[in-house]
Amino acid sequence: MSQTRGRYDFYIGLVLAMSSSIFIGGSFILKKKGLLRLARKGSMRAGQGGHAYLKEWLWWAGLLSMGAGEVANFAAYAFAPATLVTPLGALSVLVSAILSSFFLNEKLNLHGKIGCLLSILGSTVMVIHAPQEEEVETLNEMSHKLGDPGFVVFATLIVIVSLILIFVVGPRHGQTNILVYITICSVIGALSVSCVKGLGIAIKELLAGKPVLKHPLSWILLLSLIVCVSTQINYLNRALDIFNTSIVTPIYYVIFTTSVLTCSAILFKEWQHMAADDIIGTFSGFLTIIVGIFLLHAFKDVNFTLANLPLSLRKEDRAANGTLLSTYDCFNHDEESSACLGEIQSTESLSARRNGSLSAF
Repeated sequence: MSQTRGRYDFYIGLVLAMSSSIFIGGSFILKKKGLLRLARKGSMRAGQGGHAYLKEWLWWAGLLSMGAGEVANFAAYAFAPATLVTPLGALSVLVSAILSSFFLNEKLNLHGKIGCLLSILGSTVMVIHAPQEEEVETLNEMSHKLGDPGFVVFATLIVIVSLILIFVVGPRHGQTNILVYITICSVIGALSVSCVKGLGIAIKELLAGKPVLKHPLSWILLLSLIVCVSTQINYLNRALDIFNTSIVTPIYYVIFTTSVLTCSAILFKEWQHMAADDIIGTFSGFLTIIVGIFLLHAFKDVNFTLANLPLSLRKEDRAANGTLLSTYDCFNHDEESSACLGEIQSTESLSARRNGSLSAF
């Protein structure tokens, strides 16, 4: 009976996590649309510290969508371990990338599409090999976990790093470095997930008729969650306002997932009883996600599609064989001259973009 109940909870958590990713992925698009409308009106942008987005209904629609996603995510953590729920956030990367190509004209090239696919595959592998967390069923047990010296040190480091990024690094490099604001959102997100997990336990106890409202940990977790989520929303808005949505979303996913998995491993001791193949599978899945994110980020300025692939291969073959057409050869045939010239210019332009992108990166 207990095993059947466990499988039932697993599938509930799985469906809730997938629904959460759809809502959250869509929220990025709505909020970005709202921020772009404000920019066209000349309002002070969120990236410069403005809060005019509070008067924009599209931004509020995005916030409500994100709220629905977070509620589903909240419920998913109550039914399933964090190492199952968190990797499924990769679905929001795919949703956001697809919707941004339709509504924001933020086109993904071939590298970006492969990167999205790899992120999904890596997340699937991580779910299959996800470690099992320790059973924590009461607030007293959660209180004992939160008081563990390892977690106290981890939480302290996160607070210190966040404060340094907010007050020292952010004002200097936040407008130019995409990692600053996203890192703030991600590392604080690890603490918010821990708060959500604790509140999920509190809600279960409340439904069971236990006096959890008298337990101080319930209110501490609630206040901590409000502070963490408010900070995440503020700095995520800044990142979305300054940088490309299809880049912000996957990078946020990678750093956030890393932070949550680290936090869960420290708090719930999930890795102590894992088999070697599960450990290898988990790390392999996560590295696959990293590669996918690298493809999205490193080659975002390269205009490369499947239509260019045969041309590129043909050019490389000709160059390798020493038979690359010269400009003189192109103009020997009047009917093919314009097409051939365009081919050469396209190749030169692509080469220049590649060299520029790689040097910038």
